[in-house]
Amino acid sequence: MRKWTKILPDAIRIDVLLFVGFSNHCLANTLEPYRAANTISGRHIYQWRLLSLEGGLVRSSSGMLVQTLAATAERPACDFLMVTSSYGHQKLSAIKQLSALRALCAKARCVVGLDTGAWLLAAAGQLDGRKATIHGDVFESFTETFMQVHTRKERFIIDGDRITCGGAMASFDLALNLIGDQCGEAIRLDVAALFLHETSQPFGDIQNKSVRSKLVLRALVIMDQNIEEPKPIPDIADRLGSSMKNLHRRFVQNLGTTPGKVYRYRRLVAVRSLVENTNLSIAEITTRCGYESASSMTRAFKQQFGTTPVALRIVAGS
Repeated sequence: MRKWTKILPDAIRIDVLLFVGFSNHCLANTLEPYRAANTISGRHIYQWRLLSLEGGLVRSSSGMLVQTLAATAERPACDFLMVTSSYGHQKLSAIKQLSALRALCAKARCVVGLDTGAWLLAAAGQLDGRKATIHGDVFESFTETFMQVHTRKERFIIDGDRITCGGAMASFDLALNLIGDQCGEAIRLDVAALFLHETSQPFGDIQNKSVRSKLVLRALVIMDQNIEEPKPIPDIADRLGSSMKNLHRRFVQNLGTTPGKVYRYRRLVAVRSLVENTNLSIAEITTRCGYESASSMTRAFKQQFGTTPVALRIVAGS
């Protein structure tokens, strides 16, 4: 599995190519996690454009109209080209459309087939010799039609610079997976929690994903329950029946950093939430998030999010 963390710190550019009859449920499940990652991190990590081959309004399977830009060859290259369609995908496999799709795929660092988008990618020769999946309703016909594709029944499959997933819910799982690789597990967990998504379940091909540690998840619960009066990390380890060394190792393996840094990050996320969503004074927020002084909280906040709580409140209130 390719790790995409090397794309950072530059913004990750996503082009979503829509075809008539696309699933707006799939579109929302793809983009909303990236929007949430931007909000939670306080940075514009992800940028996206909605494209179609002709440009203009494109009608979804439920009749919703979405404005798109024309996917011309002159447009700048992207990091991810995400191709989504839904019903009527076989009728879209015309020579002219597939030729345009090939040209767009050539300019993308990674190509993603969402829902039945994998069918169009396969028809364009973009999945030859690759492992791939598709929406369960058309899996058998997909397998029979494209013998050169190594099909598997998975929620999503990452095979180098080709990614496929089946259905709207699988698109959400895929977005979480990529956010974890690109932004770190701490942000992935926060995005998942924002949408009340079960984070302890493995996503995609289990062989390609590290196992989520129950010890780490339990530690995160304790941290979130003790924002106002932070617990020393040794006390958390003792409460979980773990040694400090073991807890540290599990955090580094699963989240890529130490328990202390994760705890600090989650407290700062709590600061940001109170700044944006309440009228509490900075002094009160300082106390509620376990800081001894407003100055120390402000320094940590600016280091993490690139702005101060006061400046953020001004922007949020404007």
